[in-house]
Amino acid sequence: MAQSGPIKLKNLLTLISVGVLVGTEFIGVAIAAGWAIAGLFQLGNTIALVLMVAFGFVSLYALFEFMKRAVSLEPIRG
Repeated sequence: MAQSGPIKLKNLLTLISVGVLVGTEFIGVAIAAGWAIAGLFQLGNTIALVLMVAFGFVSLYALFEFMKRAVSLEPIRG
């Protein structure tokens, strides 16, 4: 259900800030995990890249779900 009313700039700024912070953490952990796993098992550069991309997509999905919940708790309009 669409909400009406003016945009709450404080809530919007908070959501953007938390999205950037959490997104950076998720992506950083995903890339580091792919690199570390490939290095630990000596899988080579190609597999390392594949793991980093796969974990990156998982982290983007996690960020999407996180932001959906954040917006439901801190509405932008109201």
